[in-house]
Amino acid sequence: MNKIVLFGEIMLRLKSPGKERLFQTSNIEAVFGGSEANVAVSLGILGENAVYVTALPDSAVGKAASSFLKSHDVDVQAIYTKGRLGIYYLEQGACQRPSKVIYDRDYSCLSLSKPQDYEWEKIFEGARWFHVSGVTPAVSADACDCVFEAMKQAKSAGATVSLDLNFRKKLWNYGKAAPEVMRELAKLSDVLIANEEDIQNCLGIQLKNLATPSLGYKTLCEDVKAAFPNAKVVAVTLRHSYSADRNGWSCVLSGLTGFYESASYDIENIVERVGAGDSFSAGLIYALCNFEQDKKGEQKSLDFACAASCLKHSIPGDFNLATKDEILALMNGNSNGRIVR
Repeated sequence: MNKIVLFGEIMLRLKSPGKERLFQTSNIEAVFGGSEANVAVSLGILGENAVYVTALPDSAVGKAASSFLKSHDVDVQAIYTKGRLGIYYLEQGACQRPSKVIYDRDYSCLSLSKPQDYEWEKIFEGARWFHVSGVTPAVSADACDCVFEAMKQAKSAGATVSLDLNFRKKLWNYGKAAPEVMRELAKLSDVLIANEEDIQNCLGIQLKNLATPSLGYKTLCEDVKAAFPNAKVVAVTLRHSYSADRNGWSCVLSGLTGFYESASYDIENIVERVGAGDSFSAGLIYALCNFEQDKKGEQKSLDFACAASCLKHSIPGDFNLATKDEILALMNGNSNGRIVR
């Protein structure tokens, strides 16, 4: 049992060059991206057997998306149908101007796919882990049904289930509010990953204004575990946004043995923010699968995931291309950015 299965939608990402406004010039950058695909690529680079389940158009575009994932050692198990690939447009922010995302995902292949379109029992044969984000059930009612079925099949197969809450306000348009869906999905999850706003918007649990930030987030994790007792691990990413170019980054984790805090990173001259949360999820999944989960191991798992997501801020595109050795080097204190010869 070594497969890590992921389900979601890979999209075509269209971005203005550098920090230009969208269509400020005639140039546009085209790459692929998407929450679970980002996690799958990171896991593939880290040496895991990542199996990415999706729906793609039976066209050159769909096959190019699949080939791109395969080039990063991801096992793509896609259904190919008539239809289109979802698109998102990205305008990268600078200084006090925030980044902007515009979605064009209606009637995509994945949004129209149904649970019976996938061979779930075969997909989860030999699976030890299943991961999905809150983006996918927000895409459409059909995609939401697919997520519920995948989670149930994963639990039946004995796989650990992780859920990145990943609240996307612009996507919840088909008649259900995020908490109505996400609270039910959280009940089926063993590992919950989020930031403070995700927990508030998806689960309806507030961060209490307690004496210190540390105590506040410890209490928040305890409140989440009390509401969803199936969740043995709750991990929260903490971003302090000073500007579009400079962020503080740290993480906390409430696990089986206690509450842990990561190192804090002051990230200046950010190259790319998109995908940082997904790289945290990938780092955490890798660490929880490979490190001994005692007190020392849970702290190490958090530190590994936080370092992985810190490095993602230096890499353009959706995907975190950082290697295990690079993550371990930063995790162990090598943060000066000097040339490695």
